[in-house]
Amino acid sequence: MPFSQFPLLPELHQAVRAMGFTAPTPIQTKAIPPAMEGKDVLGSAQTGSGKTVAFVLPLLDRLLRDKRLAGPPIVRAMILVPTRELAAQVETAVRDLVRFSPIKCVLVIGGASFHNQTQELKRGAEIVVATPGRLLDHVRSRTMSLKNVQVAVLDEADRMLDMGFMPDIRRIMQMLPRERQTLMFSATVPPEIERAVPEFMHAPVRIEVDRPASPAAGITQILYPVGADQKFDLLHALITKTQITSGLVFTRTKARADRVVRFLLTRGIPATVLHSNLSQSQRTRAMEDFRDMKHQILVATDIASRGIDVDHVSHVFNFDVPEYAEDYVHRIGRTGRAFRVGDAVTLMDREEERFITAIERYIGTSIPRAVLPDFPYKVPPKLVTYKAPVSSHFRIRRRIARSSGRRFR
Repeated sequence: MPFSQFPLLPELHQAVRAMGFTAPTPIQTKAIPPAMEGKDVLGSAQTGSGKTVAFVLPLLDRLLRDKRLAGPPIVRAMILVPTRELAAQVETAVRDLVRFSPIKCVLVIGGASFHNQTQELKRGAEIVVATPGRLLDHVRSRTMSLKNVQVAVLDEADRMLDMGFMPDIRRIMQMLPRERQTLMFSATVPPEIERAVPEFMHAPVRIEVDRPASPAAGITQILYPVGADQKFDLLHALITKTQITSGLVFTRTKARADRVVRFLLTRGIPATVLHSNLSQSQRTRAMEDFRDMKHQILVATDIASRGIDVDHVSHVFNFDVPEYAEDYVHRIGRTGRAFRVGDAVTLMDREEERFITAIERYIGTSIPRAVLPDFPYKVPPKLVTYKAPVSSHFRIRRRIARSSGRRFR
């Protein structure tokens, strides 16, 4: 069904057409109608499925229909996100969708000029896209008020939980008017988020698209066992021997990211780095250069695993296997965006096998192992895969152990 099925105002339909959208994604189809009716919505969907548009369109339609729009601009909608990169991405989507309307939006994030943000807020805006810490800074400094907020959005709620923002989120939500609409979107809904639902929301409409733990259908996964001392050389070989439009390389630490990007640059591969030690201007420049394809490779820590929305990412490389299975799904979700196809390549040394076991149990399937032909392995890699999903394999082992009278470990 086309976007015209939604009773949005003409200026929003015009913006949607200008952005090249024709048919809504499943999360948009299910979330936009109840959100437009003013209901609270708890939405769960895989990364890259269009959650941003699913909450921005109903929010804008509500603000534009409000008669108070004729008065001085005041903050009437708040969108909270976990990282600066994701905040910038959401703010860009808002600006694209309000291009034919008078709504104004301000980006409020750490690492950027507090004074400049204050000046923008003084000039007036209906929407604030913010990270929790910087939003609280402005509220405490009385450069911004939340007393008129009609719509509150919590985007990537599970990630904000993982990053320790829940105390700040509770403080912010307590400052908002009780009579408001709350929209919460997340890739997963862990128990602590479930416990916060009655605290933040009123009888929300629950929407789930796809199984939250499963990677996008268009992503091909492959795993290369390799010694830790040969990871750099194998990464270089994979990049040079693979047809890559552009690739993301994820590392576990900032120092590791810096080391990988230096390694790639010395071998003539256009690469840049993104992590929290960079200034906001450096992070913005890195993203812009990668988005404009000035660099073929972006090396990043997990801070970027949900903040990057670049359509042309053909490959994701897990240079370091993530410690948490959820982070694996979020990382590889940077390719195969909006139901396109992509490749997710993981390099695994012996110390990381336990992380892969947890990941395979989480996603419910084994990741195919492979070797790179003609690569000079110091130790031949062991290729072990299971015909049945890993979860089934563990159940079978338990049954065998019980039937033989031995204790399963």
